[in-house]
Amino acid sequence: MQTLSSPLASNPSSNQTLTSTIIPRRKTRPVHVGNVTIGGGFPVVVQSMINEDTLDVAGSVSAIRRLHEIGCEIVRVTVPSLAHAKAVAQIKQKLKQTYQDVPLAADVHHNGMKIALEVANHVDKVRINPGLYVFEKPNSKRSEYTQAEFDEIGDKIREALEPLVISLQDQGKAMRIGVNHGSLAERMLFTYGDTPEGMVESALEFIRICESLDFRNLVISLKASRVPVMVAAYRLMVQRMDELGMDYPLHLGVTEAGDGEYGRIKSTAGIAPLLTDGIGDTIRVSITEAPEKEIPVCYSILQALGLRKTMVEYVACPSCGRTLFNLEEVLHQVREATKHLTGLDIAVMGCIVNGPGEMADADYGYVGKQPGYISLYRGREEIKKVPESQGVEELINLIKADGRWVDP
Repeated sequence: MQTLSSPLASNPSSNQTLTSTIIPRRKTRPVHVGNVTIGGGFPVVVQSMINEDTLDVAGSVSAIRRLHEIGCEIVRVTVPSLAHAKAVAQIKQKLKQTYQDVPLAADVHHNGMKIALEVANHVDKVRINPGLYVFEKPNSKRSEYTQAEFDEIGDKIREALEPLVISLQDQGKAMRIGVNHGSLAERMLFTYGDTPEGMVESALEFIRICESLDFRNLVISLKASRVPVMVAAYRLMVQRMDELGMDYPLHLGVTEAGDGEYGRIKSTAGIAPLLTDGIGDTIRVSITEAPEKEIPVCYSILQALGLRKTMVEYVACPSCGRTLFNLEEVLHQVREATKHLTGLDIAVMGCIVNGPGEMADADYGYVGKQPGYISLYRGREEIKKVPESQGVEELINLIKADGRWVDP
């Protein structure tokens, strides 16, 4: 598994090492987005999106760089017009000149054929929304969709999608078919209702068009702002793809999750169960804050599930009457001293009752065994007992002695 050099790595643009975890992941085809690979057993890819106007070339370049430097591996930009699409060419060029070739995805929505064709020349992946790519004007008087009407719109979609597919195929680039629960096409709503089934069928319609043109460099997403809908849609999508012999990688996310603690919890509640099922090859946490705030949440989710090891894993008991030192304060001290390291598990335990057992899988342990003294462990082995005042310093010395320390 790829290990990055810090919790928010300075250069995570290459994820070319296969991952091995205790969670058996769904087998998917590899899809290349610049120098990053989604699916194919590669580590789960972290994405985000800048909130600058893409016409602001300098501002967009700066925002993309900030995200990439802290661990975002693919950055998405919004492309609402042809002028925005042409601006992306300048953004890509300036990134190469002043920083590096960051993998970029373009977000294309309403009636976006011309926009998508232009921006496909400048990015590594184009995201389209099936509900909006060929926009169907709602008809409040409609009571049904005939099969002929359904097929007629399907033909229009194929006509609009085919040039983009051919362009991406010729350039060796990728497409994300990104369904949103809140923007399902009217005929999908009439046929399947406002349901996960409607989301899945919307994605499958576009997948089939791509497959008929022998284009399979696809990533699929089915996002919703309601966690149960989002989780159900992805699980149904996997079921349907398995039935149809499809192996496309999935991009996970709870759209419009909000901000603060609840936004983070809501995103985790949707993403984590699917990853635990082995579903998902790339993720974005969509919170109403600066994009840079999304990246630590993504890595924390992946770290907690053992899918990527990009920071120290801390094991600490909740504290109780047996605790022999100020556990909260000491954990903070240990974290501050070691948080720049990667690939380590460090346990801070308040007493001997649960300490050695609960921290058995940790690389190093800091355990209160008697008042005023700390026992330091390497794995299950007690190495030394030191005064509490020297505990953190001696823990660092032990890590250094094992050759696993790097300076901040």
